Amino acid sequence: MAPTRSRVTREHLLIAAERLFLTDGPDAVSVRAICTEAGVNPAAVHYHFGSKDDLVAALLEDRLAPLWADALGGSNLADRTITDLIDLVVDPLVRLRADPVGHLHLQLLARFVDAHPDAAWTRRWFRLDDWVDLLSPLVPGLDTRAARRRWALAFTLILHRFGGTGTLSDEAIAALRGFVVAGLGAPVVSKELS
Repeated sequence: MAPTRSRVTREHLLIAAERLFLTDGPDAVSVRAICTEAGVNPAAVHYHFGSKDDLVAALLEDRLAPLWADALGGSNLADRTITDLIDLVVDPLVRLRADPVGHLHLQLLARFVDAHPDAAWTRRWFRLDDWVDLLSPLVPGLDTRAARRRWALAFTLILHRFGGTGTLSDEAIAALRGFVVAGLGAPVVSKELS
């Protein structure tokens, strides 16, 4: 079945935005520039995505979701440890960081999550609640709100480290993994539940 014209236009917009973000940086790229680069009507971004921010979220989900789909979608995650969950998050980021386009995606993701902590992600593994549901049973006494705060901190730290511009050695990645695992799995303290 051939893709619809709407799907083709949407993909052209994603490709154009990605290309412009790579060369000029996301802050310097306007919606009009994306539409011009894609060769579409100036209102196309708003029609297909709603806003530039929604386009960025769609681009990130489209390009990054496949990295986690196999590892997170097919296996029984209820049997995983916190270390397993962090490995599932971090391993694809290690591969991404080594690729210039992948590193751009990580930088965009880190900046976007910072600026839009409550973004309405549409793909399963981008939503914090899915991760909260995996963590809560692994830490005795951890309620949903506390698990959400822990994951928010963990993802912020992970994304800042992988989306940054400095080098990230194997030792630094190992330390990051250990630190995040310890933070997610720490015993619950009474103040955390308030």
